[in-house]
Amino acid sequence: MKPTTVDDCSVLELPKIENPAGRITPIHSAGEVPFDIARVYYLYDVPGGATRGGHAHKGLQQLIVAASGSFDVILDDGTSRRTVHLNRPYLGLLMPRMIWRELVNFSSGGTCLVLASRRYDAADYIRNYDEFLQLKKKVTDGRR
Repeated sequence: MKPTTVDDCSVLELPKIENPAGRITPIHSAGEVPFDIARVYYLYDVPGGATRGGHAHKGLQQLIVAASGSFDVILDDGTSRRTVHLNRPYLGLLMPRMIWRELVNFSSGGTCLVLASRRYDAADYIRNYDEFLQLKKKVTDGRR
């Protein structure tokens, strides 16, 4: 399996339907996102200065959207780091498997909407950064 990098994370522009009464952004499984959506959740009331995330997933893919307000997503593939600022409800950050992420700098009232390719499975989480680096090294070494 090809190792993922921060360059595999991309910001997708989601559809916007506009009219005088407001806007709507529809999102469909295997339509606007390249995977079937198995779970949807959102983070809100995040205290100022708090960090969310701090993990990677072995197999799960996600689309992360700033449904309200803004926040930054720090991406880390074990070699490179990149920060993506999300502040529009029609932009989503596509997160492939095996990318470490931290969500920081939530604005007041910021809401993070997450669309996930799998249901919650604690075994899919990598919550220790050193373990993440070891697993990334195994995947990279196996590719040679």
